[in-house]
Amino acid sequence: MLVYLNGKLVDKEKATISVFDHGLLYGDGVFEGIRCYDRLIFKLNEHIDRLYRSADAIELKMPMTKANMIKAVIETLKANALQDAYIRLVVTRGQGDLGLDPRKCKTPTVFIITDKISLYPKEFYQKGLEIITAKTKRNLAAALDPRIKSLNYLNNILAKIDAIKSGVEEAIMLTYNDYVAECTGDNIFIVRDGRLMTPPTDVGALEGITRNAVIGLAKKIGMPFREKMLKLEEVYSADEVFLTGTAAEIIPVTKIDKRRIGDGKPGETTPRLMEEFKILTKLDGVKYAL
Repeated sequence: MLVYLNGKLVDKEKATISVFDHGLLYGDGVFEGIRCYDRLIFKLNEHIDRLYRSADAIELKMPMTKANMIKAVIETLKANALQDAYIRLVVTRGQGDLGLDPRKCKTPTVFIITDKISLYPKEFYQKGLEIITAKTKRNLAAALDPRIKSLNYLNNILAKIDAIKSGVEEAIMLTYNDYVAECTGDNIFIVRDGRLMTPPTDVGALEGITRNAVIGLAKKIGMPFREKMLKLEEVYSADEVFLTGTAAEIIPVTKIDKRRIGDGKPGETTPRLMEEFKILTKLDGVKYAL
């Protein structure tokens, strides 16, 4: 496997950064996870735009233009002869010293990894996922803007550990005042009485690319949608629940905190949106040739 690192393609064993890189020392950096389907990089421009917005929000000056970043992503996919892939694009503050001062980091580090990914077993997409509510609360949105996709994921990791200890794959994260925010790596949606709902981003949810795609698909099929502050009780009593994310795509949830959702099956809306999403992944993105 070849990894893009600061303008060069290098073997993954040689793709190393300094132990003084502030991305490693402090989680000071931003990233994107992107999917490629049959040589079409899904929503690439949207991902790149979000990467640059995140960088701007933490005052990280990007070392290359958006156009050159897109070229670097395509170059890395071609070098690894990948038609279907998961792309991890990372930009750190760069090498500095042991202090926090970002001014000591003169040159950002950029690396791109392209590989395969399978976040959940196939049967979960057919039968539904069981999840829990994490004990770990979501970071305050007023303290750390959830629209920033930063390298500091400790809050999510602690909630993921809650899920692992409970023997499940994913967990809902609540705000300090017990509203539903998102899951550890995915956005969450509910369906009730034919209406689609998801928490607003200002409660602590990432403005996911897949989240926005699903909202667009709901509008396309004429399904009423709105952002809504949700309590756990509203999620428990939903007709359907599903999660969305770049790696997860769309996955149904059929049990939360040992409570059955709906009739315990994925329902009608979730599979329909899953099919619509498959069609969309073949249409909306940047195509490249090997």
